[in-house]
Amino acid sequence: MRGLLTRLRALFGSPLSTAEVIAATLDAFRDPEADTLALLRRLVAVIRPGRRDDDGANSRYALMLDQLEADPALRAAFGRHVAHFLATRHLLTFFTDSGILPGTGFFSEWWRIIGHRLLPEVADERRLKDCLHIIFDRADDWRWLAQTATEQSRRLWEIIEPLGEGPDIDWRGVQEQMLDAVLLLAHRVSGLGVESELMRASPDFDDDRPCFIALSAEAQEFTASLRRVLDQREEKADDGSQLLVIADQCVKTLQRIRRRALTVGTSLHLSYLLTRSEQSLERLQQLVDILANDLEPGRRTQAINGWATFAHAAFITENRRNSLRFYMTQLSHLLAVRVTENAAHSGEHYICDTPADYRQMWLSAAGGGILIGIMALLKIFAAGLGAPLFVQAFLFSMIYGLGFVAIFLFGLTVATKQPAMTAQVLAGLLGDIKPTRAADIERVVDVVAAVCRSQLAAIAGNVMMALPVAIAVSIGLTQLFGAPPVTPERGAHLLADLDPHGWAIPHAAIAGFYLFLSGLISGYFDNRAAYADIGRRIGHLGWLRRLAGAARAGRVGMYIENRLGGIMGNFLFGCMLGSTGVIGAILGLPLDIRHIAFASANLGYALHSADFALSLHVVFFAALGVAAIGLTNLVVSFSLALRTALGARRIRFTHWGALARAIGRRFRAEPRSFLLPRRLPTTETPPGAGD
Repeated sequence: MRGLLTRLRALFGSPLSTAEVIAATLDAFRDPEADTLALLRRLVAVIRPGRRDDDGANSRYALMLDQLEADPALRAAFGRHVAHFLATRHLLTFFTDSGILPGTGFFSEWWRIIGHRLLPEVADERRLKDCLHIIFDRADDWRWLAQTATEQSRRLWEIIEPLGEGPDIDWRGVQEQMLDAVLLLAHRVSGLGVESELMRASPDFDDDRPCFIALSAEAQEFTASLRRVLDQREEKADDGSQLLVIADQCVKTLQRIRRRALTVGTSLHLSYLLTRSEQSLERLQQLVDILANDLEPGRRTQAINGWATFAHAAFITENRRNSLRFYMTQLSHLLAVRVTENAAHSGEHYICDTPADYRQMWLSAAGGGILIGIMALLKIFAAGLGAPLFVQAFLFSMIYGLGFVAIFLFGLTVATKQPAMTAQVLAGLLGDIKPTRAADIERVVDVVAAVCRSQLAAIAGNVMMALPVAIAVSIGLTQLFGAPPVTPERGAHLLADLDPHGWAIPHAAIAGFYLFLSGLISGYFDNRAAYADIGRRIGHLGWLRRLAGAARAGRVGMYIENRLGGIMGNFLFGCMLGSTGVIGAILGLPLDIRHIAFASANLGYALHSADFALSLHVVFFAALGVAAIGLTNLVVSFSLALRTALGARRIRFTHWGALARAIGRRFRAEPRSFLLPRRLPTTETPPGAGD
């Protein structure tokens, strides 16, 4: 009758309250012959938010539970439907696979997720794992599920769990499948005892192997004991404590390997293996806890809490199973932290704390500016050859790439390389501070001031040398060959590229992104060199040892290992800069790059090509364009690097306002500290000072 009334009211346009809609949906559970899967799907559709700004799912969920608890007959009908539904489904894959990375490997799962987007898999309604995707049929259902309180999940299981003892419900089959899942999970983790990747990552893994082997044997004893209890209730159940102790030993071993990987390097395969194993051990511990409490009289509350916590988390992760972003998030933490830690270690060398550091930064940046002035002219010459696009991209890439590698190997500085590195240092500091302590905030302000003066010194060194070097080279070549190396037409084009009203700023943002990316590339190859032990392997090359001797070959190997990240990051950064414009020409898109050091060199060549006869207006806007390009380079690369480093370390820093105010106070009190390093205190009295 209530369902008929609801349909009539909806037909005649009378609005229904939320409570009435939920009541009408729950009323359908009174029919014992109704399709439970369809009913659950309809109920979820009522609770689910209808819009992004709808935050009422939690209250609708609570309202549903209130109505069930207020009507004993409805509560019994609903619980019987759900309990029977669970007992008649294949649950093994739900227990062993939901929320756990598959054993197929990183790239296989990657392609499966992409393939699912193009051609979704067909759900098997006999398996609970697939039924969850039918019930929660939207990819973002996990968002509102995650916002629902665990207490509500516990209330739901209090409604369902007692029905498991009903005569028409095979709850024994559910428990048997849980026991099988415990065995499968234990065997899966035990297989790590012969996993070569873990042996390679941990030199002491042989000492830890027994706990992995013992896990499987103890799981067999635990499941055999519980099966005897299911057959003969007077038997005393194994509480699983010994199995949990062994599982905890395995967890600690994996955590130790993970910590070591942060120091000596990691790989995607190792990260995948560690994550999957930790997920499997966590699931095994959850199932053992539920089973031990389920079969122990007087521990019903603990069993319900275990079911509620496990199901709540498993439903959320299963809904996110086909999310590529979630998949990468699970795996990227270890590798991202390792990569950004390498970048942070490099970034420490870009921060000037003392006057000596500051002078060294000026000198290294000036040296970089000299080479950049020459590289800019080589690029102009290559552009004037009229070569095919592929050849042009190759020439540009080699000029940039080999030039940046030379700057790196000579110990010189490119100003825009700093933000991607120094952001990692700042992120590490933000993760350690307590914003409520003024001393911690001041420590961050000290680093911000040091980064600012270091960056300004590097920019000034690059620009103040690239510009005059370009003019000097142009004048010298003109004297030598009787004509300027850059024609007036080409000089006008170079000036147009610097116009801040045109594409200069977007193109500078592209270069800023590449600067950020090159920092990650450097960190990745540093990680790879350490993880693969590149130095020692090169040092043991037979031909190199015969050619240079064992000691010198070892030094060559360590030299390459220590600089591999910088070499590859700089070379690939150059390739990205050199090929972007050509790719834009091929695609018919306005793609190109602008870099402050090269922009200042190009300004120098353009000035001489016009015989310095440019109007003040043109020179002003060209200089403004160079400044805007530099600012864009720095802001884009720094912000991306800082966000990535914070995400890799899982740091949620929410006190930006307090930090900004502290920086403002420091700038008003000591503006010089953002431009120049503090003078070192005099530790000794100069001779004759007291005379």
